[in-house]
Amino acid sequence: MKQLDIFIAFFRSSILGYGGGPSTIPLVHKEVVEKYKWMNDDEFSDVLALANTLPGPINTKMSGYIGYRVGGIIGMLNAVLASIVPTILLMIILLTFLSSLKDQPWVHGMTKAVIPVVCVMMATLTWDFLKKSKDSLGWKAAGGIIISSFLLMEFLGVHPGIVIVVLLIAALVKKDKAPEIKQEKEKGVGM
Repeated sequence: MKQLDIFIAFFRSSILGYGGGPSTIPLVHKEVVEKYKWMNDDEFSDVLALANTLPGPINTKMSGYIGYRVGGIIGMLNAVLASIVPTILLMIILLTFLSSLKDQPWVHGMTKAVIPVVCVMMATLTWDFLKKSKDSLGWKAAGGIIISSFLLMEFLGVHPGIVIVVLLIAALVKKDKAPEIKQEKEKGVGM
């Protein structure tokens, strides 16, 4: 039953994720976190961040890891197949069909109408991540990271993977120093 659930979850997110990798992220989130509860929001955020730093299609990377985590090697293969087979089939069918009708106005309208829907899905997921960032870091720290990341990526052209790696290293360094800071505070209070 677990393998069938893995297949259904990634097949459904892949078949409905029109518009490429980013459009599938909210759909994968809905399946993995909300429907099947294989991971919580924080774990999903970590998987998403790591998947963004690695090369290749994000949906395939996420499905491979989550499938492995839920169902081992078979789960990984199952999830990856479920996420790529719909795309392969739809590419063959749609490209054959649409290439013969590519000059029709309704085809142009159909592809343009999907963009706002994908935008809303991404905005909803972004808002959820912002709320969670506020809860875990506070508005000042979350806002500082958001603004500095935006400036680095948009104006200085720093690759998002580099920004994520730097933030991960900073979090590890801060985590290592946290016990020392706590011990110093306890010593100061005890005096």
